[in-house]
Amino acid sequence: MWKGIKHALLLSALPMVMASAASAQEVTMAKEAKEAAAKVYFERCAGCHGVLRKGATGKNLEPAASQKLGQARLEKILANGTEGGMPNFDDILTKDEITQMATYIQTTPDAPPEWGMKDMLASWKVLVPVKDRPTKQMNKINLKNVFSVTLRDSGEVALIDGDTKAIWGIVKTGYAVHISRLSYSGRYVYVIGRDGRLDMIDLWYEKPTTVATLKTGIDARSVDTSKFKGYEDKYAVVGTYWPPQYAILDGQTLEPLKIVSTRGMTVDGEYHPEPRVASIVSSQIKPEWVINVKETGMIKLVDYSDIKNLKEVTINSAKFLHDGGWDASKRYFLVAANASNKVAVVDTKDGKLAALVDTKSKPHPGRGANFVHPKFGPVWATSHLGADVISLIGTDPAKHKDYAWKVVAELKNHGSGSLFVKTHPKSKNLWADAPLMPEREAAESVTVYDIANLDKGPEVINVAKMANLGETKAIQRVVHGEYNEKGDEIWFSIWAGKTDPSAIVVIDDKTRKLKTVIKDPKLITPTGKFNVYNTQHDIY
Repeated sequence: MWKGIKHALLLSALPMVMASAASAQEVTMAKEAKEAAAKVYFERCAGCHGVLRKGATGKNLEPAASQKLGQARLEKILANGTEGGMPNFDDILTKDEITQMATYIQTTPDAPPEWGMKDMLASWKVLVPVKDRPTKQMNKINLKNVFSVTLRDSGEVALIDGDTKAIWGIVKTGYAVHISRLSYSGRYVYVIGRDGRLDMIDLWYEKPTTVATLKTGIDARSVDTSKFKGYEDKYAVVGTYWPPQYAILDGQTLEPLKIVSTRGMTVDGEYHPEPRVASIVSSQIKPEWVINVKETGMIKLVDYSDIKNLKEVTINSAKFLHDGGWDASKRYFLVAANASNKVAVVDTKDGKLAALVDTKSKPHPGRGANFVHPKFGPVWATSHLGADVISLIGTDPAKHKDYAWKVVAELKNHGSGSLFVKTHPKSKNLWADAPLMPEREAAESVTVYDIANLDKGPEVINVAKMANLGETKAIQRVVHGEYNEKGDEIWFSIWAGKTDPSAIVVIDDKTRKLKTVIKDPKLITPTGKFNVYNTQHDIY
């Protein structure tokens, strides 16, 4: 069945369903239909619900749970979405595909194959040896202000010159690149696709050039590099959803050096077969990565100073871990445990859990947003998939002890279904999106607050209208604000259907007015955008 993930299949074949009255577990599908549905599930659903469908950010979709809802109800949920953060698929999938998916999630899940060192080594390619790469920058691009932009459905990233707003180059990558991360030097961009393909792009060439590639697993979403003094650019680390593990790689060639499984017990003391690596950040105060294991609720502090004798500190937090980011001091790491409605705070200097902060439903911060509140001092912000608020958490236990590790304020967002909240040290604004809202107006808009005057309430801006792309069947979802290097522009993606026009809208951060719209037929479903300088230095 899993060959269907790699190859395009006919998606129009309707499923054959047979259910015995004596057993609700006997839902079956024709082979071709099941393979087609498995491909759609992998591309659209597995990230939230899991390959084995045990649930995490999304609900459990094993047959015992899905069959209780029934075919008709499942089709409605798929078509219309939910206010808990699941988008409506009626503008993404055909009616036949929705019918097919509703049937598929009532069948028994099949486990995909494992992916070990032998498989990684077989897939590993050094396209340009280190000795043959440029010894100096061969272009005149201001690399600090380059944006690596995910083109989700084309399996590419666009490298866009932030100064001229021109597409500098488009590079073929894995499917639906989740994030781009930078080497400490700022020279290399590491991009990880949802299909497990990792590409290393060298920005010193005349045009951005892939110099090494590796298939790290069947499903993946996270990568980072070594940043501590003396280890700059020495290692990369990639976390996979399937198999549930992380791998340490040579930072210059992507050669796989060590694989560590994350299977094991949850914080509740139960074994889980699919504890996926959700997010990874790299410390600059220790030779250490913070690796967040979604289903177990465990946070791993991985010391890479001696990978042959690898040391891990395992911290219990809460389920299910997802994205997070550093506070302004870069000592504390805050990560959403979105199924527990909590944010876990790790003191990476002492190597301990500092707090579990209760929040509204399903916090989803991206990397979060740091700023100084007029009353509460330094705070870190998260928006939510399941609530229409932006939560502010105090982050200064030294000078603002009474407010530290508490939700000190909740700001009104224009909807739930938010994926990212964003600000910049040079900005006076706090922005939040809501792309997973089923309502068109909400999904196409953003909320923006004046940090110096939060009490006056937000301004809601319809960014999709700024793009002026015309009417489309698909909602023109506005997603992932990202600042330029100077912090005076914020970029938003217009994420529409695969065949609809998309764009990137650049807004003047000070005036909140349109600055320019980047349009090109090659910008196919742009989603995440990662500014080189801000990503390199964890500025958010």
